[in-house]
Amino acid sequence: MRHPVTATAFAVVFGTLAGCGGTSGEDAVERSLRGVNVVDETNLNDVMLTVGDPNEAVSYFQRTLTDNPDRIDVRRGLAKSLVRARRIPEARAAWEAVIAHEDATHEDHVDLADTLIRAGDWDGAEAALNGIPPTYETHARYRLEAMVADSNQEWGKADSFYEIAAGLTDTPAPVLNNWGYSKLTRGEAQAAERLFADAIRLDGTMFTAKNNLVMARGAQGDYTLPVIPMSQTERAQLLHTLGLAAIKRGDVQTGKSLLRDAIETHPQHFDAAARSLAALDGNLAN
Repeated sequence: MRHPVTATAFAVVFGTLAGCGGTSGEDAVERSLRGVNVVDETNLNDVMLTVGDPNEAVSYFQRTLTDNPDRIDVRRGLAKSLVRARRIPEARAAWEAVIAHEDATHEDHVDLADTLIRAGDWDGAEAALNGIPPTYETHARYRLEAMVADSNQEWGKADSFYEIAAGLTDTPAPVLNNWGYSKLTRGEAQAAERLFADAIRLDGTMFTAKNNLVMARGAQGDYTLPVIPMSQTERAQLLHTLGLAAIKRGDVQTGKSLLRDAIETHPQHFDAAARSLAALDGNLAN
């Protein structure tokens, strides 16, 4: 459907510029074609945000922004690409430029808060979230609200926000994993274990939740692997984690046995477990 519109636009452009000659006419055509290609550029913007080297995307949006300094979608693209490239100080400045635009949205403020958390500016992130009306309820907003509440050790608020965030997405497993880790850092290992198990039930591929689940069990003195889907390599890695948890609790012999199991289970040489066991044997010998 775009082609007839584009053809009409070209007709208007060249009809208007008929009789113009020389460099000034060519410049006018170039300026006009920028407007004609807005739809195509928008599609390309979407592509650059999802594929390829994020640093290449940064370069693309920087060039595009030079020619289109007032386009907020280009500013957003630059900010998101900088986050993907883990260039957080630059991303922070880019998101601040986005929210300074008159067409900035509540979602832009959420993205700024996310970047401020990545930068370690928890107070700034909290201020950014507080500036968003409470009626704006999204998964991303409440996930960040929960993280900020965690940083302030406001556990009741954190639990409430995690619960809301989990209910606002079709893929709650990452939220449940974060919530479980929050519980684990508070010393609530049993509650953490339940949340990690729920996350794995919803997404059996999430190794982070599997590892956290083993940590929660180890913190309670339970050194058996849970019945969850795992590959042979994952099993070895989880045995390693469980061994370290046992050693941390002072159950050194159990920890050494688990480290040996991890080394034997791994389909290849398990350097991390081997180094842990060697270091432990060296300390005991000394």
